[in-house]
Amino acid sequence: MNFRRLFATITRSVTAIALCLTLAFSHASPSLAVSSYGSSNSAKTEATDQLTGIQKQTDRVAASAPLNREQTQARSQKGLNEVQADADKDKMYRPSNSQDATTVKEQVEDFLGNITGGN
Repeated sequence: MNFRRLFATITRSVTAIALCLTLAFSHASPSLAVSSYGSSNSAKTEATDQLTGIQKQTDRVAASAPLNREQTQARSQKGLNEVQADADKDKMYRPSNSQDATTVKEQVEDFLGNITGGN
């Protein structure tokens, strides 16, 4: 009887410690992922500079009087929209750069075909 109580206590203690360590490491892992992102710091600062510019333009537009239709159309012709212009335009999916993309329906059909052995 004494052995069972001791074993149960040890098991509970080890389980509690394992859960605490898992919680601590899972809480710290996002910060570890940030430090391993990319091979150079230039990519990080480049994106930050671009976002800072977009934010400054957004602040200017928000502080100014509302644009009329002609001004809005003229600004939106320069890029994606009045504020963002063409920032990261090359990274966005559009019909012109996604002709070879697989649709969700095709992916699901392929997945189910692999599972069931059908084609």
